[in-house]
Amino acid sequence: MFDKVDRVLICKLKFYGDVLLTTPVIASIQARYPHAKIDLLLYKDTKSILAANESINEFYLIEKKKGLLDTVKNYLSVRQQLKKNHYDLIVNLTEQWPIGALIASLRRPSIAFERDKKQWNKLFSRVTPLTGTHIVEQNLSILKGVGFSETDLKKEMSLHYRRDDYHYLVSQLPALPSQKYVVIQPTARQEFKCWDDDKFAHVIDYLHQRGLHVYLTCGPALSEQQQVQRIAEQCQSSPDLTLAGKTTFLQLAALIDHAVLYIGVDSAPMHMAAALGTPQVCLFGATNYQQWRPWSDNAVLIWAGDYHPMPPRDELDRSKKYLTWIPEQAVIDAIDRVLHDSGNNKGNNKGNEKA
Repeated sequence: MFDKVDRVLICKLKFYGDVLLTTPVIASIQARYPHAKIDLLLYKDTKSILAANESINEFYLIEKKKGLLDTVKNYLSVRQQLKKNHYDLIVNLTEQWPIGALIASLRRPSIAFERDKKQWNKLFSRVTPLTGTHIVEQNLSILKGVGFSETDLKKEMSLHYRRDDYHYLVSQLPALPSQKYVVIQPTARQEFKCWDDDKFAHVIDYLHQRGLHVYLTCGPALSEQQQVQRIAEQCQSSPDLTLAGKTTFLQLAALIDHAVLYIGVDSAPMHMAAALGTPQVCLFGATNYQQWRPWSDNAVLIWAGDYHPMPPRDELDRSKKYLTWIPEQAVIDAIDRVLHDSGNNKGNNKGNEKA
């Protein structure tokens, strides 16, 4: 059924990190069908994280509309565009019913993860069980339903940025190319994923004592900018806030790519560091770290549950900052270990930069 594949659509409508975590699926399909054009169906605002990925032929974008009429118009417009492409395979990695209905209306070969709802399963040509522990393994397991073997699967993530993204950073920070620096992004979409401000401040002071420059980054939201400002104010030697809230995703990727170390919590930049191969220390609390940890051999994960009993998943309080159980010394020890292992010799260009 899938011997000849010239056009593929991959659907993933979620957050930035979730979209980045689909890159092994893209790579696996490209390796199996090297001449196939691979399109993506995404939320409009998440396109930016894969904008420099040359494996992607075309992006089709769903906008998060507030009104029902605008939403319907957007879906119908996208459907009309997709219908013209006569896909040989549609890989659905999303769970939204409207997307399932959209895919069914295209009447092309499709696959999705099996669910306990018969009406969902009927929307697709095939359904397959979700297997694996980590989200990368789970995403890749969908391809086994269309004949991919374990050896066919490309398990490395990838993230590319443009040369102009790095040049922009240097235009703002002329000393950047000669610096040994650490990137810290302490913020996340949900506050329960964050660590204590004062502990981050102590870690920053320690990094300064080691002679490393520290760039504190965050998203553009006012709450995130206020958080990094609070952290900076508690430091004996202030970190560099020049880029905080002022970079695109690919400019942030360029910054992380050239860093000797990344430190953060469970958020998209953590997955970016993993995809870029940058050494990192990441902090986890209530989220399932086995499923969402950095997909990297170059990362040290610190879980709050190792310092205090973590409640069962069905009793977790999403308003509570479980990361507060993590002592700052544990993070400092992890920093020493990662910097020692990496030898501070990480190259300045690992092939992630594109023209």
